[in-house]
Amino acid sequence: MENPTKESGAAAGDILIVEDSQTQAAQLQYILERHGFPVSVAANGREALAVMAGGKPALLISDIIMPEMDGFELCRRIKAGEETRDIPVILLTSLSDPQDVIKGLACGADNFITKPYDEDYLLARIRHMRENRHQRRSHDFPVEMVVPFAGEKYSITSDCRQVLDFLLSTYETAIQKNRELIRARDELNASKEQLETANRELETFSYTVSHDLRSPLTNIHGFCQLLLGMYGNRLDEECLGFIREIFAESQRMDQLIGTILNFSSLNRSEINRTIVDLSEMAHGIAAGFRLSQPERRVTFRIEEGITGNGDARLLKVVMENLLGNAWKYTGKKETPVIEFGTTEFEGRPACFVRDNGAGFDMAKAGQIFTPFQRLHDQAEFAGFGIGLASVQRIIQRHGGRIWAAGEPDKGATFYFTL
Repeated sequence: MENPTKESGAAAGDILIVEDSQTQAAQLQYILERHGFPVSVAANGREALAVMAGGKPALLISDIIMPEMDGFELCRRIKAGEETRDIPVILLTSLSDPQDVIKGLACGADNFITKPYDEDYLLARIRHMRENRHQRRSHDFPVEMVVPFAGEKYSITSDCRQVLDFLLSTYETAIQKNRELIRARDELNASKEQLETANRELETFSYTVSHDLRSPLTNIHGFCQLLLGMYGNRLDEECLGFIREIFAESQRMDQLIGTILNFSSLNRSEINRTIVDLSEMAHGIAAGFRLSQPERRVTFRIEEGITGNGDARLLKVVMENLLGNAWKYTGKKETPVIEFGTTEFEGRPACFVRDNGAGFDMAKAGQIFTPFQRLHDQAEFAGFGIGLASVQRIIQRHGGRIWAAGEPDKGATFYFTL
């Protein structure tokens, strides 16, 4: 598409498009020419004035935001000219500021349409303005009106018909946008219904997993115990080892199923917010770890008086997983240290759990909260890779966020807000 130069002009009956974006200008030109409208194109306001010096268009469609001369100034100059003031002007903009409407009236524009525009609506406005062009201006000059708006004063000299037509076009645009919002709302409601259906199917699946998979595992447990009890003294050590391995792996699978079911239920449980003493909760969890492994000498540094507004049951899951991670990954340290405290992040209080354990590579930080993604080998540190994903889901349901920082062999810190 070639842009017109200063020597060229708009032929009689042409629609002059003024648009600095070649893509949008070409799209609009294609639409208009496909419906039989002759079109000329200018890349900016100054070029448009040069085009009109060589020929008067029947109608002008201009973008507002342009370099050198914006659409408001171009319209103002057109309406100030004796030979050009009767050219209907449509302003196109992606802006939605009400002040643009007042500026459009002040510069004498005839129509105001927001991007992205509906093709049928745009064509209807163009046909209306072309058919009623001869009625758009009275022979008498209109009286100037000064309109205060948003702390500024705007001088409007458009005649009554022009003002009414402009405001009606703005109203029609608002109605169109409202229809789009209603359609978006209906689509959102439909998506919500689909999500609710998917959640119900997930609950059914969870029940099936719980019943249909756990029942065979219970049988495997029972048969392993029967074999060991009835024939243990008749089997050699290799056979006994196989049976014990089957028993251990079936138990692990049962734990994995329980973990998956607990993870899938996190979005369904209702949140009952109260003020929760997180420091006291941390002390209780630490005491439980010491009882489970009394041979370990871990230093806990727990800041007193830390509270959070949230669901006590779910926040306990958060604390158990974060402190449990720290306990697990400091297992190979000679002097393990686990801290729970508070800091400030972007003007808001944030809690943290810090350890001096195995740490992790920050290049892999994006995998930390992904279900079943593990940064350490199963043989080195046991687990299913669900704990931190569960923590993230709970924190997000509380309207907070969680993130982590670490370094290999130098520990990790997990921060969270509620």
